[in-house]
Amino acid sequence: MKKQNMTLSILLMNLFIAFLGIGLVIPVLPTIMNELNLSGSVVGYLVAAFAIAQLIVSPLSGRWVDAFGRKRMIVIGLLIFSFSEFLFGIGKTVEILFISRILGGVSAAFIMPAVTAFIADITTLESRPKALGYMSAAINTGFIIGPGVGGLLAEIGPRIPFFAAAGLALFTAILSTITLREPEKNYEEQGDAEAPKPGLGRIFVPMYFIAFIVIFITAFGLSSFESLFSLFVDHKFAFTPKDIAIIITGGAIVGTIAQIALFGRLANKWGEIRLIRYCLMFSAVLVMAMTVVESYAMILFVTIVVFIGFDLLRPAVTSYLSKVAGNEQGFVGGMNSMFTSIGNVFGPIIGGMLFDINLNYPYYFAAMVLMAGIAVAMVWKNPKAQPEHVIEEIK
Repeated sequence: MKKQNMTLSILLMNLFIAFLGIGLVIPVLPTIMNELNLSGSVVGYLVAAFAIAQLIVSPLSGRWVDAFGRKRMIVIGLLIFSFSEFLFGIGKTVEILFISRILGGVSAAFIMPAVTAFIADITTLESRPKALGYMSAAINTGFIIGPGVGGLLAEIGPRIPFFAAAGLALFTAILSTITLREPEKNYEEQGDAEAPKPGLGRIFVPMYFIAFIVIFITAFGLSSFESLFSLFVDHKFAFTPKDIAIIITGGAIVGTIAQIALFGRLANKWGEIRLIRYCLMFSAVLVMAMTVVESYAMILFVTIVVFIGFDLLRPAVTSYLSKVAGNEQGFVGGMNSMFTSIGNVFGPIIGGMLFDINLNYPYYFAAMVLMAGIAVAMVWKNPKAQPEHVIEEIK
């Protein structure tokens, strides 16, 4: 148990440092945009390039995690991330920035499935939801602290945060190489122990497919909400950058506390599927409420609280998949990343088009998508109820 806790602590620290590095660069992106005379559409394409690269590579990386090992993929992913941030720091042309963002997407596709599979291997079915809640909390905490540290470093120079992120990722890669040991694969799962080798046909196995659809719907709806949040409160409520920072930071803190204090308990009490249903309902109601609230206090309350639903949804789906995956932890991690990326690519695009028509439309759209997710989740059954011949047919 002591060894397991130490390994988990190292993994969480690595994730925290990696996402701290991602958060470092957020405050200086507008400066780089102005320095290179980039239009808003180009910046949007840069964001999309990251998600598209992650989308393309995730199915392959999930298989590589199972084939070549968790530790190796984590280290390679961190090294690629370090190089991508260094490249962005020295980049003076749009082409270099696009190469940097593409490499960043590749690194994310390598790291997340490997870390998720690593945690699944060193935990039991009972302790896993709590561990995955800690994983999400480590990611959120890095995002919370990163922009503040990045803002301070930017006082030295606008490119310094990128070099700091590259250095942190390199340090984390070295730390992982020294301290982590490849785990023994854990087959204490709800799924079939003799699952076939991962392949795209496995996506349609019922115990996987509904979860992947929920992942896509959730990412699609939430990305359309989150990507336009700053513009929405700026145009509708005349919020200042300080107001926006308070809300985002407050929401991230509340979400992190919920993940640490509530996720493990709720997942063990209700099970992941029921928890996902409740979170989708909770999020849909609050997203819709964003279109009707008017007072500053209510806007602050609704936007901070809505992050609780968002931040419990993600680890709930991940926890469910890790329990049913058997010896395919890397595969489901890669598919999780892929379907999230698909939603993250198309959600903001459609949300942006709707925003140009009416400020409230992206939020109506996000609420409708989340309600579609509720409908899918309501027919979702525990995999134990799935007939064994379905698995055999896929084989």
